[in-house]
Amino acid sequence: MPLIHISQVPQNDVIDFFQAHWGTTEMVISSGIYDCSQLQGFAYLNASQTIIGLITFIIRGNECELISLDSTEEGKGIGTLLVQAVEEHAWQHDCTVVSLITTNDNLHALKFYQKRGYILVEILQNAVERARALKPEIPLIGYQGIPIRDEIKLQKTSTSI
Repeated sequence: MPLIHISQVPQNDVIDFFQAHWGTTEMVISSGIYDCSQLQGFAYLNASQTIIGLITFIIRGNECELISLDSTEEGKGIGTLLVQAVEEHAWQHDCTVVSLITTNDNLHALKFYQKRGYILVEILQNAVERARALKPEIPLIGYQGIPIRDEIKLQKTSTSI
């Protein structure tokens, strides 16, 4: 089965995947600073056992927060399978909310999550500026030339599925 728990993947493969696709394993967002290689998650592997999709998350109380999602092969349903795996895990662990934070420039993520039942619940103005104080390599300009300034929180509740 190509979808497995991240703990079943060699740690070096997970670190290499994050460094190749994000430049680092570190994620700085308003909810905290995370080493994604140390978080719970799921991986999607191809036939040669190479990671082609990876999602990480944390659970705090009744909320599961998606921290990272990346798929190297767009449009094949890998991201959807990974999100669904986390949602199932969250509901099984008595979470009532799955949430995530993305940046204002990430129109692809905003579209992706809304199509899967997530709603926008909060705009954190200038949150990325605060994150840059901790991680200066966060770019000023993002996708399609949009300045990266704000974070947007989306969520899906167990009652909305």
